Amino acid sequence: MSLTLAAVGAVVMSLLQSTIIPYLEIGGAKPDLLLVYTVILTIVLGLDHGLTVAFVGGLTIDAIAARPLGSTAFVLLLCVGVASLLGRLLARGRSASIVVAVALLGVVSPALALVVYGALRTPVPVADPFASI
Repeated sequence: MSLTLAAVGAVVMSLLQSTIIPYLEIGGAKPDLLLVYTVILTIVLGLDHGLTVAFVGGLTIDAIAARPLGSTAFVLLLCVGVASLLGRLLARGRSASIVVAVALLGVVSPALALVVYGALRTPVPVADPFASI
């Protein structure tokens, strides 16, 4: 898969994340397609594909959702680094490393997003941030 196809996939995932996913709720939680796609490509295809997806997808979703430009890309780039490390540590079980990375980053990514958004704009009025994550 070339980097161009990875970038196109990131734009598609960002569009799905901002249009369909707000209406899809599973047990009070909404899946983060862009994060899952980024982690899968990072572990399976390598760091360069993960960085491309994180940057292009993050900027796309920031432009669509009217967030501070680059905030989601920054959070996803940090997640790509963690996913790459986890992929190397758990090199034997590629599918197991994907599951572990998505489970771990599914908790870390929203917390980082709250911190980054609070640093760039006024803090988000969340009564209990850990309960919302």
